[in-house]
Amino acid sequence: MNTRQQLSANGPRDPVPGLAVFPLAGRQGVRAAGEVGLTTRAIWEGVLEQAVREDEDVYYLELSGVTFVDVAGAGALAAAAGQLSDGRRFVVNRPPPALRRTLDLLWPGQRGIEVSAS
Repeated sequence: MNTRQQLSANGPRDPVPGLAVFPLAGRQGVRAAGEVGLTTRAIWEGVLEQAVREDEDVYYLELSGVTFVDVAGAGALAAAAGQLSDGRRFVVNRPPPALRRTLDLLWPGQRGIEVSAS
């Protein structure tokens, strides 16, 4: 996991969760590792904003390396999917279980999001 250390006068404290994002080889999308939360939300939202601007029908989000997505991160994904034109979608591969449950609970049947276990 990508982390950075907070330093204080007393030395290092707990690591701050990070989010690393890399382009996928061979298809349009990104592979992410880390956590989506308060400290990484801007990175996540930037990825989603860029994806909405892309002109591909399918944009892949490979999340097998993501350990946690908070409700605001799930909401950002749902909001971005709502901005996609007809026929476009996010394919979310291997998300953390909590993300799948949050999407099912708060955004059931959200147009533009396909969740895949593989």
